[in-house]
Order: sequence, then structure tokens, then C-alpha cells
Amino acid sequence: MDLNFTPEELAFRAEIRAWVAENLPQDISHKVHNALRLSKDDLQRWAKILGKKGWHGWAWPKEFGGPGWNAVQRHLFEEECALAGAPRVVPFGPVMVAPVIMAFGTPEQHKRHLPGIMSGEVWWSQGYSEPGSGSDLASLKTRAERRGDYYIVNGQKTWTTLGQFGDWIFCLVRTSTDGKPQTGISFLLIDMKSPGITVRPIITMDGEHEVNEVFFDNVEVPADNLVGEENKGWTYAKYLLAHERTNIADVNRAKRELERLKRIAKAEGVYEDQRFRDQIAALEVDVVALEMMVLRVLSAESSGKQSLDVAGLLKIRGSEIQQRYSELMMLAAGPYSLPFIQEAMEAGWQGDYVGAAHVPPLAATYLNMRKTTIYGGSNEVQRNIVSQVVLG
Repeated sequence: MDLNFTPEELAFRAEIRAWVAENLPQDISHKVHNALRLSKDDLQRWAKILGKKGWHGWAWPKEFGGPGWNAVQRHLFEEECALAGAPRVVPFGPVMVAPVIMAFGTPEQHKRHLPGIMSGEVWWSQGYSEPGSGSDLASLKTRAERRGDYYIVNGQKTWTTLGQFGDWIFCLVRTSTDGKPQTGISFLLIDMKSPGITVRPIITMDGEHEVNEVFFDNVEVPADNLVGEENKGWTYAKYLLAHERTNIADVNRAKRELERLKRIAKAEGVYEDQRFRDQIAALEVDVVALEMMVLRVLSAESSGKQSLDVAGLLKIRGSEIQQRYSELMMLAAGPYSLPFIQEAMEAGWQGDYVGAAHVPPLAATYLNMRKTTIYGGSNEVQRNIVSQVVLG
């Protein structure tokens, strides 16, 4: 196993780096590097820039309009975007539902949905979790009853990230109660402008409107919006979740935030404290180990060998690292890490008093990161899966 990049791969990295430097808006990069609030316009502006280049679906094969990059090229693209301060692409469209549509959808669904995802014009949301059905997703209760050419959907989804912006939502719905819970689930694509859909905000501890409840009250969904076969949605969900958990690891953002942690520690005068340096060093070792795990997977893919199913491992370690660097940033800044009013910060109200350039509300980030070990399959559940599938 050779984890060194080839000359061709290094040339590809240089090409990506140059393009991102030329095309990434500086105001967006500034917000990302300083953990300032990103608006819908910020996120979609970058998505459309990528879409115009044909890179919003950077992991897509050429037959569906993607660049057809191999695993190493995709990794290098993600790394260069993260290090440059590009926003993390909202994954629900290009990373999650698009591969499901490609693999299990009809030609009509390909034509209807993939172009809007690639262009960044259509915003997708995910409808998986429900009250009482999170890690135990098979217990979901949202019901879809077939009536002629339509499904009538009733139920509720929760923790729908950025659902207030959604144009479409892909949902797991129950279409049968026969047999095991997993056998009665179907995968539906639903237009969020449909009558009967209500989106209600959930304001989180950091004061942000990031997640939502979504209610379905006799929503009519054309039967043509069913992906694959009825009652086979659990198979498609597992296919999608493998993409999600790998994406959650987000080693490239961890590398960028590690450098930000060092900047904060130096600005606050604690970088020379040996005990604090030891904690930064321990985190850096963990980030390097996570990157090596990712590169092992990429090496196996590139050589055509079957790699271990390590999606759960990547999710566990990646989410724990995200929590750790947010905690160390807050410790480094001390009292200056307390939450502040975002609008006042963005107006420059803080001034030099609290060093606004390097300590935006770190406690808010810390609180937000508590969720990472829960969503996408809680780490406790992932450890059980790893013990069964990987360790045997």
C-alpha cells in the first residue's frame, strides 16, 4: 500500500488549487476561515460556481455529467476546497440522494432531477429521522398510502437540516406493516411546495435556525416519484448512509480547523504552554491517523481491491475529532469564547476588545458540535456495527 501521491496526482492537486483560488469568492472564504455565519446565498453561490464548472457533483461518473474522477482525485479536490476556505457543500443533493437516483432511479428520474442537483439550482433536504425514530430508523411511522397514481403521505420528520430552504426532500416512508419493519419502507422524492407540507423551525442552543420539523398532512406525491421498488427503501437507505457517514468524517475540514486552533492559541498566548501544546499535538496525531484511514480506503479503491467497510469507523473518529477541536478552541480563548450576538459581531461591534478576528463565538460552535456523534447513526450504534461487521 503506497500512500504517497503520484506526480500526476500532485499536478491534479495544483490544478484544483489554482482554480479554487481564482473562483472562490473572498467574502465567503473569510467567513469560513473565521467561523462566521454562512447565509443561503453564500452556500448556493458557491454551489452554482461549482455547478457551472461541472464540479458540484464532483464524485459523479461521466455518464451522469460528472467529471469521472477516481477516489484519490475526489479526495484531493475536497482537501483543496476545504483548505482554501470553501464552504462545505450541502451534501443532501450531490452526495446523498444523487447516487441513489443514479443507482436505483428510472431514466426519467435521472433526467428530471440530476441536472438541477449538478447546477446547484435545486436545494434538497433529507427526511429520515422522526420523533422516536433516529438511530432506530426502521421504526419510522410516516405513512404513504397508494391511491391510484399518487401516494398520500402523513406523518412528521424532525432534525431536518436547512429544511427551511428545501425545494425537494427525499423521504423514507412506511408503505407496509407486514413482516420485519425494514421490509415495509419505501424511498420517495417529494416536492416541498406540495400542499400539506409545513416546516417549523427548531432553534438550537447556539441560537441558530439550522434544523426543522417537517409535517406531512395528506400530501399527494406522484407515484412516479418512488425510487426503485416499493418496500425496498431500506436497501437504498443503507446505500445512502454509507455515503453520509464517510462524508461526516470530513478529515479535510479537521485539517483546516486544526490550523485555526493553532492561530487562536498563539493569539491568546497559550501556544507556548507545554500542557496545552500536548493537547494540540494529541489532536494532530488523531487527525493524521484519520487521514491515513481515509487514504487506506482510497488506495484500496484505486487498486481495485475490496476495502473493509469502514464507514462507521470514519464517522466515529471524524465526529469525535470535530468535538475535540471545538473544545480546545474554546479552552484557548477562555472567557472570550462566550456566545455573542451574531448580528453585532457581523456589524463589527466587538472591535478589538475581544479579538473579533480570531474568536467569534466559539462556545456556539462547541455546543453545535455536540450533535456530530449522534446524527448519521449515533456513535454507540456505529461501534456495535463495527464490532459485528469489521471485527467479526
